[in-house]
Amino acid sequence: MKSSSCSVDILPHSVLSGSITSIGPTLLSIINSSLRQGCVPSYFKHAEVTPLLKKQNLDPSSASNYRPISKLPFLSKLLEKIVQNQFRSLLCKLHILDPFQSGFQKQHSTETALLRVYNDLLMASDAGNCSVIILLDLSAAFDTIDHKILLNRLKVLAGVSGSDLDWFSSYLSDRTFSVRTDRFTSDIAALTCGVPQGSVLGPLLFSFYMLPLAGIIQSFSDLSYHFYADDIQLHMSFKPHQLDRLSTLVQCLTQVSDWLSSHYLVLNTNKTETMIIAPPELHSKISQVLASFCPSIKSNIRNLGVIFDSSLGLDSHVKSLSRSCFYHLRNISKLRHMVSSAELEKLIHSFVSSRLDYCNSLFTSLDKSSLSRLQAIQNAAARLLTRSTKRVHITPILYSLHWFPIEFRIHFKILVLTYRALNGQAPDYLSKLLIKYTAARHLRSQTQSLLVIPRTRLKTKGDRAFQSVAPRLWNSLPLQLRLLDSADSFKKQLKTFVFKQAFC
Repeated sequence: MKSSSCSVDILPHSVLSGSITSIGPTLLSIINSSLRQGCVPSYFKHAEVTPLLKKQNLDPSSASNYRPISKLPFLSKLLEKIVQNQFRSLLCKLHILDPFQSGFQKQHSTETALLRVYNDLLMASDAGNCSVIILLDLSAAFDTIDHKILLNRLKVLAGVSGSDLDWFSSYLSDRTFSVRTDRFTSDIAALTCGVPQGSVLGPLLFSFYMLPLAGIIQSFSDLSYHFYADDIQLHMSFKPHQLDRLSTLVQCLTQVSDWLSSHYLVLNTNKTETMIIAPPELHSKISQVLASFCPSIKSNIRNLGVIFDSSLGLDSHVKSLSRSCFYHLRNISKLRHMVSSAELEKLIHSFVSSRLDYCNSLFTSLDKSSLSRLQAIQNAAARLLTRSTKRVHITPILYSLHWFPIEFRIHFKILVLTYRALNGQAPDYLSKLLIKYTAARHLRSQTQSLLVIPRTRLKTKGDRAFQSVAPRLWNSLPLQLRLLDSADSFKKQLKTFVFKQAFC
């Protein structure tokens, strides 16, 4: 369990973990009694909410500019973690988890979700198709879940009954919260709906509540979708002369809207965004068809922290990333005389390297100009850390720091994801993009763990998709690397291989 603190905690996390051998049997007794009796202690059901300003430049007098951070007692999270593990095992056994729900799932992330969506858009463009992607925004989705519907779904879909169902009922009911600031604490108020914010079990219950929505979307064979918690994205591709197929998308959006309304979920049309990937002369025609549901057609959209643009080149994202990283580098440079080299490196990795590495497996679609902009950020960070001037050649500096250049960091990330996908350590929706090579007759290449490189028509699009780039990079690895059966060994040896490729 990750350490967390809350003012309602009887014991701080450090004290609790340090004395676990003494109080462990008592905790075990409390947890087993809760599970056996189907009852959650009332102490576990009180949340403390702290309002935090979303951005420093926002008006602090407006309540809408604050993000409520809900904190629960650590012991309640411990109980929830145990139930979550058992409930997730049940859902896996029944095979009812949505394969395209990447939120709060093991081996899933925003990067794997975006990688699959972006791959599909690139391959569709390579095939000469137009695409439409819609990001649906739900208002306070976790807070409006209906308890009766959720409990009924637990009973019908997952077969939860008896004291187990009583436990979930007790967990959801009679919850309270209070708002706490630096100086004041509000009166206690009741929570009559929703899954608890800041909880361990809440996200899994939310995903379970949303299962029927996936079934509605799947009934439209022309559409693809992906969920990340309450972020929903729909996309479809079609030939330029098949604009009539957009009626399918409109029908799906109608049914999705109706389902959300009937389940007490609110679709925020003002924040729902749409992007069209098509020749300019078709934009107005596509916009007219989608106008009733998608009034906001944009040339670029922010999708889980990455800015997609209609050219599928990520130029807008690179520009935004460059501004953000150089802003933080300027601030860090003001501190370099006050901190040690080790502390300076931590700051650079926290504020700059982490941004450069976020979802960088998508950067295969970047042109040389955009890659150079990202490399300039890394070069500036390396010079700041080593206190070098611009006259000093950058390659020896990166070599001394053991920092891969940007292009090789991208390759390293893709190869790690490829290894995981081939060894059951990544989502199925990525594994299905990779096809193992099998020869028509027995050849030595059959035992070399090669992948099929798909044929693409337009080198600027399909050749940059994950299902094209990953096999090319994978097949270029030495045989002994491709045949490793340990993820740790693979990652360690891959680092050595990529380092030699980058600097030799």
